[in-house]
Amino acid sequence: MSKPVLNKRIFWDVNFEALDYDKKAAFIIERVFERGDVPDIRACRRHYGDEKIRDVLTKAKWLPLTAIYLACALFNNELTDYRCYNTAQLDTTYWLHY
Repeated sequence: MSKPVLNKRIFWDVNFEALDYDKKAAFIIERVFERGDVPDIRACRRHYGDEKIRDVLTKAKWLPLTAIYLACALFNNELTDYRCYNTAQLDTTYWLHY
């Protein structure tokens, strides 16, 4: 499977050319949903598939609230299905650093 075409700006803090799309799948998926735009998300979905993406996002330790809402809309699930959303309910400062 070929690599998805993603915008380099999403991965500004890592060596973009050296990304291993299999070993770093969770990092890439989380970063695309955190900082990507519609074409990036579409490319990510084509490459990894919705089942893999849903699994990664529901287990993520941190995502911005906007990414969780987007994932809920795409995958037709609930906010409470996301680990990071449930964690945020316990800590009111959870999203203040973003």
